[in-house]
Amino acid sequence: MKIGKIDHSSDKPASQGPAFFSYGFRPFFLGAALFAGLAIPAWIMMLAGAGDSAVLSLARDWHVHEMVFGFLPAVITGFLLTAIPNWTDRPPIKGRGLMLLFTLWLAGRLVMAMPWFASAVSAIVDGAFLLAVAGLLWRELAAGGSWSHAPVGGVISLYACANIFFHVRALSGAESDLPARMALALIMVLLAIIGGRLTPNFTREFLAGQGKTEQPAPFSHYDGASIILVALAGVAWTVQPQSMATGWLLVAAGSVNLGRLSRWYGWLTWREPLVFVLHWGYGWLALSLLILGCAILGAGLPKEDAVHALTTGAIGVMTLGVMTRASLGHTGRPRHAGPTTLCIYMLVNLGAILRVFGPSTGLPTTLVLGSAALSWSGAYLLFTVVYGPFLLRPSLDE
Repeated sequence: MKIGKIDHSSDKPASQGPAFFSYGFRPFFLGAALFAGLAIPAWIMMLAGAGDSAVLSLARDWHVHEMVFGFLPAVITGFLLTAIPNWTDRPPIKGRGLMLLFTLWLAGRLVMAMPWFASAVSAIVDGAFLLAVAGLLWRELAAGGSWSHAPVGGVISLYACANIFFHVRALSGAESDLPARMALALIMVLLAIIGGRLTPNFTREFLAGQGKTEQPAPFSHYDGASIILVALAGVAWTVQPQSMATGWLLVAAGSVNLGRLSRWYGWLTWREPLVFVLHWGYGWLALSLLILGCAILGAGLPKEDAVHALTTGAIGVMTLGVMTRASLGHTGRPRHAGPTTLCIYMLVNLGAILRVFGPSTGLPTTLVLGSAALSWSGAYLLFTVVYGPFLLRPSLDE
C-alpha cells in the first residue's frame, strides 16, 4: 500500500482553470478547516442558550452529525483525492468534477443547518456526498487496478452507509447514537490503517535525512494484528457499548497500538513538528482506546469525555497533521513546520486536553467547554489564515 506517498508528487504539471480546483486537497481542506472553526463555537452558543431539553437534543444531533459526517468527510475526501493518483497512477480529479463534488458537500452543510428544509430532502442531499466519494474511490481503484487499497474503499463505503443509517434513525425519531458509534469505529480503523502507514513512512524519510541509524520497524504481522484488534474493538463498541468484554477489547487495542507507536522512534522527530505531530495524533488514538475502554469498565473518565479523546484528540490532531503537510508539499513549499504551524498543533492539542480532562477538574462546565472550543476551533481558523492563501493560489512549482 503506497499510502505514504501522498506528498511526494510536487512535480505535477501546471493545471488549467482555477488553482483552487486543481487538486482535491485545496477546496476540501480549506472548507473543512473553516467549517470546524465556525461550527464548534456555534455548538457552544447553542449549548449555553438552549434551556429547552427538546431544543438541546436537536442541537446535539446537529453537532454530532456535522462533526462526524460533515467536517470529517471533507478532510478524508481531500486526503483521498490527493492520494489516489499516487495509488493508481491516474490523473487527479479536478476542474468541473471537483467543483461539483465540493458543491455537493457545501449543499449538505446548508440543508443540515437550515431548519426549513424538509428532513427527507436534507437526508438525500447530505447522504449523496459520501456515496459519491465512495463511488469515485472504487472507480479509480478499479481503473488503476490498485486493489491493495480495497480496505480503504470498504471503510469509506461503510462510512457512507452509517450516514444514511443516521438519517433513517433521525427520520423515524430514534436515537442516533448507534450510527454515530458505527462511524467513529470506522474512523478508528481508518486512522489505524492510514495513520499507521503515514507516520512511520514520513518518520523513516526524516530520520534518513538526518543521518540517523534508527528506523521505524517495517510493517509486520504485529501491525496487521493491531489493526484487526482495533476493528474488533470498534465492532464490539458499536453493537455492545456497555459490555465489559467491549471494555477489555478496547483496552487491549489501545495497549497494542501504544506498543506499535513505540516501534516508530517518534521521540527522535521532535525537531520537525510536521512529523512529530503525527506521532502525537497516533498516540491520541491509542490513548482514546484505553480511556474509552476504562470508562466502559467503570474506571477513569465519563464515557462522553472518553469519546472526545478520539474526536478532539486523535481525529483533531491527525487531520491537522496531514492537512498541513500535504498543503505544503503539494503547493511546492518546503515540508517544514514554522512557528504558526507549531501554534496550530499546540492549540488543537490544548483544546483536546481541555475537552477530555477539563470536565473532571470541577471547574465550571461553561468555562471548560468554552476554553476547549476556543482553542480547538482556533487551530482550524488559524489554518485557514495561514494555509488559505497557499490553497487558493497556484503551486510555487507550476
